[in-house]
Amino acid sequence: MHVVIAGCGRVGSELATNLERLGHSIAVIDKSPAAFDRLKSNFKGKTGIGFVFDRDVLEAVGIEEADAFAAVTSGDNSNIVSARVAKEHYRVPNVVARIYDPKRAQIYQRLGIQTVATVRWTTDQMLRFLLPEDVPVEFTVDNGEVVVTAISAPSELVGKHALEVDLDGHRRIVAVSRFGVPRIPDKDLTIQDGDIVHVSVIRKDAAELKDVLKTIGRPV
Repeated sequence: MHVVIAGCGRVGSELATNLERLGHSIAVIDKSPAAFDRLKSNFKGKTGIGFVFDRDVLEAVGIEEADAFAAVTSGDNSNIVSARVAKEHYRVPNVVARIYDPKRAQIYQRLGIQTVATVRWTTDQMLRFLLPEDVPVEFTVDNGEVVVTAISAPSELVGKHALEVDLDGHRRIVAVSRFGVPRIPDKDLTIQDGDIVHVSVIRKDAAELKDVLKTIGRPV
């Protein structure tokens, strides 16, 4: 597929390299010609010099034939404007924008633009290393009030139905990984020793999730 990348910084250049390695057609836009020095010497895609939301520049690199658009400049405004132009004017099917402000990220997701909230993601990754005994966050939803965590199933849960963990409005098992193979739980799936449970939970409840799961598994 043809992918247009807005911004040739460290993220944009790395994204271009990886997508091209996977066999995709790539075009990269940046207002600074020097930015393209970050691309590999064997880069075969197109480059466009100018503002990432300029329609002439976008059309010159094939936005009208694009299957995907990634806005990864260092500015929220440029990313949002270019993403909206790609989504609303050129009808690009897959559009994603990097956003530093998590509150703005939530707003634009409601407009149909997928966002990566850099600050929130970085914070979660830092916490994983700073507090290794805490519940690891795999994914955050919108403003981060809901997270997906991964926990080794406590012994108290072994033999219990996975759906017994769910509590409406508070937590839900979204997948159970067994020997590296994930499954979406159904009424017949029981927890086995060694399983990894992936649970969506309200952020404020995440720290106590391990203890809560042990309580669920104990006989009444």
